[in-house]
Amino acid sequence: MLNMDFDQRVVIRTSEQEWLPSPASGVARKPLAREDAERGHATSVVRYEPGASFSRHEHPLGEEILVLEGVFSDETGDYPAGTYLRNPPGSGHSPFSKSGCTLLVKLHQFSEQDSSVVRLDTNSIPWLPGIGGLKVMPLHEIEHEHVALVKWPANEKFQPHRHFGGEEIFVLSGEFCDEHGRYPEGTWIRSPHLSQHHPFVDQETVIWVKTGHLPF
Repeated sequence: MLNMDFDQRVVIRTSEQEWLPSPASGVARKPLAREDAERGHATSVVRYEPGASFSRHEHPLGEEILVLEGVFSDETGDYPAGTYLRNPPGSGHSPFSKSGCTLLVKLHQFSEQDSSVVRLDTNSIPWLPGIGGLKVMPLHEIEHEHVALVKWPANEKFQPHRHFGGEEIFVLSGEFCDEHGRYPEGTWIRSPHLSQHHPFVDQETVIWVKTGHLPF
């Protein structure tokens, strides 16, 4: 198991990790949290080399994908960088990438009631005004879980707050900061239920953020 104690705060700068092979030729990954070697709860950064493919597989408790670079594909379509995908429990597919791609992938973490198929091109969705100078792009919500992109203007400071049900962040661009440290592009942060911080940025920064989904 890897980082499966949800009471612990975890910070991983993925740019400093080595790529590890997967069962599919041409597909490598950087594990962030994993319940078992090839099944159960998993969060990873995954890279497909040009022409790489993965055999058809099922998602007993769902799959969530954010395309970070390149174009990801399966039998339902081609999904360029910036696409947010949710494949619900019981779904399956045969993924591949003709030109290569890099993904943030979360497996086996859905509520059984979460049956939504989501295909969002975040490049074409308007930003909504958030608190202060923040801009927000909601991506999905169910029960206590909320997923969004958040754009921080330079020199923005946010109020100190607690995370009911935890918080998970992946820094897409810029540098996210709080009293605990500074987190450049590619950093993954998972903070437990009722953790607290006082975030800010010095430069324009975009993060993917999920709240309310961790066990407590």
